Amino acid sequence: MTMTTSAPALPRPRRAEPLHRRLADPLFAVITYGLIAVAILVIVYPLYFIVIASISDPTLVQQGKVFLFPRGLTVDGYATIFGTSTIVRGFANSVLYTVVGTAISVTMILCGAYALARKDMPGRSLFMILFVVTMFFDGGMIARYLVVKELGMLDTMWAVVLPGAVGVWNLIIARTFFEQSISPELREAAQLDGASDFRFFFSIVLPLSKSLITLMAMIHIVANWNAFFDAMIYLSDESKYPLQLVLRNVLIQSQASTAGMDMASMESTAQAQKMGELLKYSMIVVSTVPLLIAFPFLQRHFVKGATLGALKS
Repeated sequence: MTMTTSAPALPRPRRAEPLHRRLADPLFAVITYGLIAVAILVIVYPLYFIVIASISDPTLVQQGKVFLFPRGLTVDGYATIFGTSTIVRGFANSVLYTVVGTAISVTMILCGAYALARKDMPGRSLFMILFVVTMFFDGGMIARYLVVKELGMLDTMWAVVLPGAVGVWNLIIARTFFEQSISPELREAAQLDGASDFRFFFSIVLPLSKSLITLMAMIHIVANWNAFFDAMIYLSDESKYPLQLVLRNVLIQSQASTAGMDMASMESTAQAQKMGELLKYSMIVVSTVPLLIAFPFLQRHFVKGATLGALKS
């Protein structure tokens, strides 16, 4: 008995891929990375310029001679900032308002959103409609001022942190997250184990919502740190001004100091004008650095939390 073995099949030669297909992916990569590089340049360079301008000679900055590297190095702007009690006090006030305002806003949004996410809450649809209506209709600045005045909050920290404590859009994002991520079965299992609603919220819901909490915290930290309008309206004591309002006043004063000058006073105010220009860049750096330092540590939770409240398709 003889056995015949078939010869192994030869591999089929691969057809040459068309030239346009071979060039498509590299071309796409080049265009994509090129656009990303341009976007990064457009975003990063203004920040970089502010930094180098804050340590450069203001005259050279005004003449356009500072482009890539600082020239005429000086730290007089930073020395003046940290040596001025008004700016230091404003910085401390901003830290206080940011910490207290963020804590209040995040607490109220989480509690309110969880309650609105519970399907067994009576009248939750009516409450949601009332919240949404405020996104389209507003009583106006005069009405808000009268409310703050009648509540006795004028010229206090609470006038800055309470009127805008709850953002309806953030409330909707948090409510959607709780509806999608916290299943009723999980709550029923906790109730069978004897957990109350408060125990379930603090022991189970909040630990599962770290990304949402980080997102809400970052949104309100940035908003409270950059806020100045409410302080300008409700505060009259300059010792309670936040940093942003102090910086605004310094900028206005530096611009007004050069108006209405005669030739005799021009030379005497030249140094003041140069210092005003230097202070503008230095104060931008000082007011921005805290956020730039905090964001990288929270970026992972921030990016993840930004997609948690999205509707499922």
